[in-house]
Amino acid sequence: MLLHSTALLFLLHYRVCFLFQHSESRESHLLPWLLVFASEIILSFIWILNQAYRWRPVSRSVFPQRLPQDDKLPTIDVFICTADPTKEPTLDVMNTVLSAMALDYPTEKLHVYLSDDGGSPVTLHGMREAWKFARWWLPFCRRYKIRDRCPKAYFSLEDDDHSDFARSSSLYLILNLSKIIIVYHFMIRVNNLQEKYEAFKEEIKTFRKDKAFSRDHPSVVELMQESISDDVDDVKMPLLVYVSREKKLSHPHHFKAGALNVLLRVSSVMSNSPYILVLDCDMFCNDPTSARYAMCFHLDLKISSSLAFVQFPQKFYNISKNDIYDSQMRSLFTVQWQGMDGLKGPVMSGTGFYIKRVSLFGNFASKGTDLLKLKEYFGTSNEFIRSLTQNYTRDLAFGKNELLEEPHLLASCEYEIGSKWGQEVGFLYGTVVEDYLTGFVLHCNGWTSVFCEPSRPQFLGSATTNLNDILIQGTRWYCGLFENGINRFCPLIYGPSRMPLLQSLCFAELTYFPLYCLPLWCLATIPQLCLLNGIPLYPKVSDPFFIVFVFIFLSALLKDLHEVFLTGGTLHKWINEQRIWMMKSVTCHLYGCLDALLKKVGIREASFLPTNKSEDNEQTLLYQMDKYDFQASNIFIVPMLALFTINISCFVGGVYRVFLVGDCDKMFIQLFLAVFIIIVNYPIIEGLVIRKDKGRISKSVAIPVILATVALLPFFNY
Repeated sequence: MLLHSTALLFLLHYRVCFLFQHSESRESHLLPWLLVFASEIILSFIWILNQAYRWRPVSRSVFPQRLPQDDKLPTIDVFICTADPTKEPTLDVMNTVLSAMALDYPTEKLHVYLSDDGGSPVTLHGMREAWKFARWWLPFCRRYKIRDRCPKAYFSLEDDDHSDFARSSSLYLILNLSKIIIVYHFMIRVNNLQEKYEAFKEEIKTFRKDKAFSRDHPSVVELMQESISDDVDDVKMPLLVYVSREKKLSHPHHFKAGALNVLLRVSSVMSNSPYILVLDCDMFCNDPTSARYAMCFHLDLKISSSLAFVQFPQKFYNISKNDIYDSQMRSLFTVQWQGMDGLKGPVMSGTGFYIKRVSLFGNFASKGTDLLKLKEYFGTSNEFIRSLTQNYTRDLAFGKNELLEEPHLLASCEYEIGSKWGQEVGFLYGTVVEDYLTGFVLHCNGWTSVFCEPSRPQFLGSATTNLNDILIQGTRWYCGLFENGINRFCPLIYGPSRMPLLQSLCFAELTYFPLYCLPLWCLATIPQLCLLNGIPLYPKVSDPFFIVFVFIFLSALLKDLHEVFLTGGTLHKWINEQRIWMMKSVTCHLYGCLDALLKKVGIREASFLPTNKSEDNEQTLLYQMDKYDFQASNIFIVPMLALFTINISCFVGGVYRVFLVGDCDKMFIQLFLAVFIIIVNYPIIEGLVIRKDKGRISKSVAIPVILATVALLPFFNY
């Protein structure tokens, strides 16, 4: 850090000295110099912010055996969110729900809520089937201490993975396992909606072709507790509640934050557990002990009073060998979150966290008996206010109609009007990354968090397996992050007076990370075009400042490579991280920043497209072979092709200039930049020339872009 920052000061000195030179060369080449200098300043700014993670990294261990007896453990509500059964297959949602119901935690202290923002009858039917199947699945998991309690994961295990149970393979176990497999395969019929559920044909057709259906539907709240006639003995079952909030086209629904706030209110009048686990519908519980791990922190008297949430890392079960899309977010969960944990804790990550309910209500729940004040903040429901002030748990033995009457009110789209929901209480609105903003404000309000990463992943999800969805998802994330960097919650302005400076810098790095698009676009074009025109932008090889630029370049790369090796990565994975970083920087980073700016001035409205989690066999095969799927939208492919063409063309012209004109000494760095970008982005050459599979770059797109770029090059004459 000291050496790199010293080198940056020398770089600054070199650039400033050039600006104060009085020469004909300076006057004619001032614009490209200023652009490159601005890019270097932005890169240095982001680098400085990034160093805040490295001052005090923390790794934690827990001892669940020290927890109190089961009857003294607090209750837990589990919130699971889904929005689109066409992109988030119902079978995967059912598996996530079943894995949550099967957590190694007292059954009577566990309550599972599913939010279906699409209001799909298919999802509702899937929850009914999951409830029926759970009557077989839960006793089996408890009896034989199964660790893989997601049915899909358990039944996909190889035979060798059952060896620990085979040693006690009694006839009773074999019969139970066979029966469970039969029932599970019955559930698979949900995956083939068109053929197996004739009653839902019209609804499926409507949902697929008329997306307005998912944005305009009444509230549905169903408690899965009806009696079932089968040959299963009485089984203790966690509470399972299906919630589909009311939606109207005339009312903003605030995306996932709005759905979570509905679950927060509905659960308050049904179970009112002091702790909440939030999961995405594709992120199943891979280990049943996560609740006990989280309670080790929440029940620790030394930290519990200020602890808001325990964050587990996001892990994925379908990562390719070399993780070509950097889906596992290695740097985020192995460097940055541990670094923030040494300060006041990591930011909320959207899924896989156990949060204390009262932390989401701020200090407003403690305003005493001022009923009018409480209703001003939390809405008009007396039952909800009672849950705040008396901290009670609802008696679920009440009649079903009576029990669900209040939740319907709390799930209506008009309930929040005139209240502070999403503004000062609950999950916060105004951004598509509600997890970041909510976590940031919690830390500003004095709450802390911890990061827990056991050796066995507690949660596993399905990673995106094609380039198009990766870049769409990235555009949404970076738009949400950057808009938090330019609004009133700017970490560099709002944060320092409310949290430690280093933690403010960590939050700032997350919000300004998309600004990489500016230096990447500049450094991938300006030095190369200047190379073509014989304009030097960097010191000569014989100049002492040449060593400064070489050191900064190697220092940044080797530091990142060192961290990849320390976290179990390989050279190939590091190269892939560099590739996808470049691809994202020139596409979704740029579009995310533009979206945020357009929303800031009121030209564009916020949008949220769920990532497609349905499996495509051909796409999955390409991903597992570590091949990029370039069948992406043209708004992503065109800029990548244009920049690659510029670098190829300028490299050819640069070689001529270096070896025939004799400009090697002063043009070496610019020539090297072009070579570096070409080598890192070799898959684009592969997709253009070598590959013949479905994931290649379409020539109908590539040829016009390449010809247009080459034709425009002569006009860029400085």
